[in-house]
Amino acid sequence: MPPTDELVLAEEEREREAVEDAAGLSAKLIFETIRLNGEEELRRPVKALWWSGLAAGLLISFSVWGEAILRATLPDTRWRYIIENLGYSLGFVLVIFGRMQLFTENTITTVVPVTLDPVWASFRRTGRLWAVVLAANVTGAFLTAAFLAYAPVLSAEVFAAMAELSRHATGMPWHEGLVRGIPAGVLIAALVWMLPRANGSELALIVLFTWLIALGDFTHIIAGSVEMAFLIVQGEVGLFPAVFRFFLPVLLGNVIGGTAVFTLLTWAQIRPEVKEAEEPEGGSPNS
Repeated sequence: MPPTDELVLAEEEREREAVEDAAGLSAKLIFETIRLNGEEELRRPVKALWWSGLAAGLLISFSVWGEAILRATLPDTRWRYIIENLGYSLGFVLVIFGRMQLFTENTITTVVPVTLDPVWASFRRTGRLWAVVLAANVTGAFLTAAFLAYAPVLSAEVFAAMAELSRHATGMPWHEGLVRGIPAGVLIAALVWMLPRANGSELALIVLFTWLIALGDFTHIIAGSVEMAFLIVQGEVGLFPAVFRFFLPVLLGNVIGGTAVFTLLTWAQIRPEVKEAEEPEGGSPNS
Protein backbone atom coordinates (compact mmCIF):
# COMPACT_ATOMS: atom_id res chain seq x y z
CA MET A 1 0.00 0.00 0.00
CA PRO A 2 1.47 3.40 -0.94
CA PRO A 3 2.40 5.67 1.99
CA THR A 4 -0.11 8.34 2.94
CA ASP A 5 0.69 12.04 2.73
CA GLU A 6 0.88 12.18 6.53
CA LEU A 7 3.49 9.43 6.66
CA VAL A 8 5.53 11.08 3.92
CA LEU A 9 5.44 14.42 5.75
CA ALA A 10 6.38 12.75 9.04
CA GLU A 11 9.33 11.02 7.39
CA GLU A 12 10.47 14.27 5.79
CA GLU A 13 10.24 16.01 9.16
CA ARG A 14 12.36 13.29 10.81
CA GLU A 15 14.94 13.59 8.06
CA ARG A 16 15.01 17.38 8.42
CA GLU A 17 15.52 17.13 12.19
CA ALA A 18 18.30 14.58 11.68
CA VAL A 19 20.06 16.93 9.26
CA GLU A 20 19.70 19.87 11.69
CA ASP A 21 21.08 17.78 14.55
CA ALA A 22 24.03 16.73 12.43
CA ALA A 23 24.75 20.21 11.10
CA GLY A 24 24.08 22.09 14.30
CA LEU A 25 21.89 25.13 14.71
CA SER A 26 21.64 27.48 11.78
CA ALA A 27 22.46 31.16 12.15
CA LYS A 28 18.75 31.95 12.02
CA LEU A 29 17.93 29.50 14.84
CA ILE A 30 20.77 30.85 17.00
CA PHE A 31 19.44 34.36 16.40
CA GLU A 32 15.97 33.21 17.46
CA THR A 33 17.36 31.54 20.59
CA ILE A 34 19.13 34.74 21.63
CA ARG A 35 16.02 36.77 20.79
CA LEU A 36 13.87 34.63 23.08
CA ASN A 37 16.45 34.95 25.87
CA GLY A 38 16.52 38.71 25.32
CA GLU A 39 12.73 38.98 25.48
CA GLU A 40 12.76 37.00 28.72
CA GLU A 41 15.36 39.32 30.25
CA LEU A 42 13.49 42.44 29.13
CA ARG A 43 10.33 41.21 30.89
CA ARG A 44 12.07 40.67 34.25
CA PRO A 45 11.16 43.10 37.06
CA VAL A 46 13.69 45.77 38.01
CA LYS A 47 14.26 44.24 41.46
CA ALA A 48 15.22 40.88 39.96
CA LEU A 49 17.57 42.57 37.46
CA TRP A 50 19.19 44.59 40.25
CA TRP A 51 19.97 41.65 42.53
CA SER A 52 21.16 39.49 39.64
CA GLY A 53 23.39 42.34 38.41
CA LEU A 54 24.72 42.97 41.92
CA ALA A 55 25.66 39.30 42.27
CA ALA A 56 27.43 39.44 38.89
CA GLY A 57 29.38 42.52 39.99
CA LEU A 58 30.47 40.71 43.15
CA LEU A 59 31.47 37.48 41.44
CA ILE A 60 33.24 39.04 38.45
CA SER A 61 35.88 40.16 40.97
CA PHE A 62 37.15 36.59 40.95
CA SER A 63 38.54 37.33 37.49
CA VAL A 64 40.88 39.96 38.95
CA TRP A 65 41.47 37.87 42.07
CA GLY A 66 42.33 34.73 40.11
CA GLU A 67 44.73 36.58 37.83
CA ALA A 68 46.42 38.25 40.83
CA ILE A 69 46.85 34.92 42.63
CA LEU A 70 48.50 33.33 39.60
CA ARG A 71 50.76 36.35 39.07
CA ALA A 72 51.84 36.28 42.72
CA THR A 73 52.54 32.53 42.83
CA LEU A 74 54.01 31.74 39.41
CA PRO A 75 57.74 32.25 38.78
CA ASP A 76 58.66 35.43 36.95
CA THR A 77 59.24 33.91 33.50
CA ARG A 78 58.32 34.81 29.93
CA TRP A 79 55.42 32.32 29.90
CA ARG A 80 53.88 33.51 33.19
CA TYR A 81 51.77 36.11 31.37
CA ILE A 82 50.08 33.39 29.28
CA ILE A 83 49.21 31.23 32.29
CA GLU A 84 48.23 33.98 34.72
CA ASN A 85 45.60 35.29 32.32
CA LEU A 86 43.69 32.02 32.67
CA GLY A 87 42.71 33.30 36.12
CA TYR A 88 40.73 36.05 34.37
CA SER A 89 38.22 33.44 33.20
CA LEU A 90 37.18 32.46 36.73
CA GLY A 91 34.73 35.29 37.36
CA PHE A 92 33.10 34.89 33.94
CA VAL A 93 32.58 31.16 34.52
CA LEU A 94 30.84 31.91 37.82
CA VAL A 95 28.65 34.66 36.34
CA ILE A 96 27.64 32.93 33.09
CA PHE A 97 26.95 29.50 34.58
CA GLY A 98 25.14 31.24 37.45
CA ARG A 99 22.84 32.93 34.88
CA MET A 100 23.55 36.36 36.38
CA GLN A 101 23.13 39.70 34.65
CA LEU A 102 26.40 40.96 33.19
CA PHE A 103 26.21 44.21 31.26
CA THR A 104 28.44 43.17 28.37
CA GLU A 105 26.34 40.07 27.65
CA ASN A 106 23.29 42.31 27.38
CA THR A 107 24.91 44.38 24.63
CA ILE A 108 23.91 41.55 22.28
CA THR A 109 21.15 39.60 24.05
CA THR A 110 18.74 42.49 24.60
CA VAL A 111 19.60 44.28 21.36
CA VAL A 112 18.50 41.36 19.19
CA PRO A 113 14.78 41.96 19.94
CA VAL A 114 15.26 45.65 19.06
CA THR A 115 16.56 44.76 15.61
CA LEU A 116 13.27 42.98 14.90
CA ASP A 117 11.06 45.69 16.37
CA PRO A 118 12.96 49.03 16.30
CA VAL A 119 10.31 51.17 17.97
CA TRP A 120 10.56 53.56 20.91
CA ALA A 121 9.12 51.03 23.38
CA SER A 122 11.85 48.50 22.48
CA PHE A 123 14.61 51.08 22.93
CA ARG A 124 13.10 52.18 26.26
CA ARG A 125 12.96 48.61 27.61
CA THR A 126 16.54 47.94 26.55
CA GLY A 127 17.76 51.23 28.01
CA ARG A 128 16.05 50.46 31.32
CA LEU A 129 17.70 47.04 31.53
CA TRP A 130 21.13 48.41 30.58
CA ALA A 131 20.93 51.17 33.20
CA VAL A 132 19.82 48.86 36.01
CA VAL A 133 22.31 46.10 35.22
CA LEU A 134 25.25 48.46 34.73
CA ALA A 135 24.52 50.26 38.01
CA ALA A 136 24.17 46.94 39.85
CA ASN A 137 27.36 45.53 38.32
CA VAL A 138 29.38 48.60 39.30
CA THR A 139 27.91 48.63 42.82
CA GLY A 140 28.94 44.99 43.24
CA ALA A 141 32.39 45.79 41.91
CA PHE A 142 32.86 48.60 44.44
CA LEU A 143 31.64 46.46 47.35
CA THR A 144 34.07 43.69 46.47
CA ALA A 145 36.93 46.10 45.84
CA ALA A 146 36.45 47.66 49.29
CA PHE A 147 36.39 44.20 50.85
CA LEU A 148 39.58 43.16 49.07
CA ALA A 149 41.33 46.42 49.90
CA TYR A 150 40.55 46.54 53.62
CA ALA A 151 39.63 43.03 54.84
CA PRO A 152 42.56 40.74 55.72
CA VAL A 153 41.87 38.32 52.87
CA LEU A 154 44.81 38.95 50.53
CA SER A 155 48.40 38.07 51.21
CA ALA A 156 50.91 40.87 50.71
CA GLU A 157 52.04 39.29 47.43
CA VAL A 158 48.51 38.93 46.04
CA PHE A 159 47.59 42.46 47.20
CA ALA A 160 50.63 43.87 45.38
CA ALA A 161 49.79 41.86 42.26
CA MET A 162 46.19 43.10 42.29
CA ALA A 163 47.33 46.69 42.67
CA GLU A 164 49.77 46.25 39.78
CA LEU A 165 47.06 44.75 37.55
CA SER A 166 44.65 47.53 38.50
CA ARG A 167 47.13 50.30 37.71
CA HIS A 168 47.86 48.79 34.32
CA ALA A 169 44.19 48.28 33.42
CA THR A 170 43.12 51.81 34.36
CA GLY A 171 46.29 53.72 33.53
CA MET A 172 46.16 53.75 29.73
CA PRO A 173 45.05 56.87 27.81
CA TRP A 174 41.30 57.18 27.31
CA HIS A 175 41.43 56.61 23.55
CA GLU A 176 43.47 53.43 24.02
CA GLY A 177 40.97 52.13 26.58
CA LEU A 178 38.14 52.82 24.14
CA VAL A 179 39.81 51.05 21.22
CA ARG A 180 40.84 48.09 23.39
CA GLY A 181 37.25 47.82 24.60
CA ILE A 182 35.96 47.09 21.10
CA PRO A 183 37.59 43.63 20.71
CA ALA A 184 36.44 42.73 24.23
CA GLY A 185 32.86 43.60 23.29
CA VAL A 186 33.12 41.56 20.10
CA LEU A 187 34.53 38.53 21.95
CA ILE A 188 31.81 38.58 24.62
CA ALA A 189 29.12 38.94 21.94
CA ALA A 190 30.71 36.09 19.96
CA LEU A 191 30.66 33.96 23.11
CA VAL A 192 26.94 34.64 23.61
CA TRP A 193 26.34 33.80 19.94
CA MET A 194 28.21 30.47 20.15
CA LEU A 195 26.92 29.16 23.50
CA PRO A 196 23.56 27.88 22.13
CA ARG A 197 25.40 25.37 19.93
CA ALA A 198 28.18 24.52 22.40
CA ASN A 199 26.83 20.96 23.00
CA GLY A 200 28.59 20.38 26.30
CA SER A 201 31.67 22.50 25.63
CA GLU A 202 30.32 25.65 27.30
CA LEU A 203 33.08 25.73 29.92
CA ALA A 204 35.81 25.48 27.31
CA LEU A 205 34.25 28.28 25.25
CA ILE A 206 33.91 30.62 28.23
CA VAL A 207 37.49 30.00 29.33
CA LEU A 208 38.88 30.40 25.80
CA PHE A 209 37.10 33.64 24.92
CA THR A 210 37.64 35.38 28.26
CA TRP A 211 41.27 34.21 28.38
CA LEU A 212 41.74 35.84 24.98
CA ILE A 213 40.36 39.11 26.37
CA ALA A 214 42.99 39.08 29.11
CA LEU A 215 45.77 37.78 26.86
CA GLY A 216 45.08 40.48 24.28
CA ASP A 217 45.13 43.13 27.03
CA PHE A 218 41.64 44.22 26.01
CA THR A 219 39.46 46.24 28.39
CA HIS A 220 36.22 44.96 29.94
CA ILE A 221 34.02 47.47 31.69
CA ILE A 222 32.79 45.31 34.59
CA ALA A 223 35.95 43.35 35.42
CA GLY A 224 37.81 46.63 34.90
CA SER A 225 35.44 48.37 37.32
CA VAL A 226 36.73 46.07 40.07
CA GLU A 227 40.27 47.23 39.30
CA MET A 228 39.17 50.85 39.07
CA ALA A 229 37.28 50.64 42.37
CA PHE A 230 40.23 48.89 44.06
CA LEU A 231 42.32 51.99 43.42
CA ILE A 232 39.54 54.51 44.14
CA VAL A 233 38.68 53.14 47.60
CA GLN A 234 42.33 53.45 48.57
CA GLY A 235 42.57 57.02 47.33
CA GLU A 236 45.10 56.16 44.64
CA VAL A 237 42.87 57.34 41.78
CA GLY A 238 40.38 60.20 41.84
CA LEU A 239 36.77 59.75 40.79
CA PHE A 240 36.92 62.25 37.90
CA PRO A 241 39.91 60.68 36.07
CA ALA A 242 38.58 57.18 36.79
CA VAL A 243 35.24 57.98 35.17
CA PHE A 244 36.42 60.03 32.21
CA ARG A 245 39.76 58.39 31.45
CA PHE A 246 38.72 54.78 32.05
CA PHE A 247 35.05 54.02 32.72
CA LEU A 248 33.22 55.93 29.98
CA PRO A 249 35.71 55.20 27.16
CA VAL A 250 35.81 51.46 27.97
CA LEU A 251 32.01 51.37 28.31
CA LEU A 252 31.67 52.95 24.88
CA GLY A 253 34.22 50.55 23.38
CA ASN A 254 32.41 47.50 24.76
CA VAL A 255 29.06 48.75 23.46
CA ILE A 256 30.52 49.45 20.02
CA GLY A 257 32.10 46.00 19.88
CA GLY A 258 29.16 44.08 21.30
CA THR A 259 26.34 45.94 19.61
CA ALA A 260 27.38 48.05 16.65
CA VAL A 261 29.96 45.63 15.25
CA PHE A 262 28.95 42.11 16.17
CA THR A 263 25.18 42.26 16.64
CA LEU A 264 24.42 44.41 13.62
CA LEU A 265 26.68 42.36 11.34
CA THR A 266 25.02 39.20 12.64
CA TRP A 267 21.59 40.70 11.98
CA ALA A 268 22.66 41.59 8.44
CA GLN A 269 23.63 37.95 7.92
CA ILE A 270 20.19 36.50 8.68
CA ARG A 271 17.97 39.47 7.82
CA PRO A 272 17.08 38.21 4.30
CA GLU A 273 15.87 34.90 5.79
CA VAL A 274 13.77 36.67 8.43
CA LYS A 275 12.20 39.01 5.88
CA GLU A 276 11.47 36.05 3.60
CA ALA A 277 9.77 34.19 6.45
CA GLU A 278 7.62 37.26 7.24
CA GLU A 279 6.31 37.55 3.67
CA PRO A 280 2.88 36.02 2.95
CA GLU A 281 2.91 32.63 1.24
CA GLY A 282 3.21 33.04 -2.48
CA GLY A 283 5.35 36.17 -2.19
CA SER A 284 4.77 39.80 -1.44
CA PRO A 285 1.34 41.17 -2.29
CA ASN A 286 3.06 43.72 -4.49
CA SER A 287 5.03 41.14 -6.43
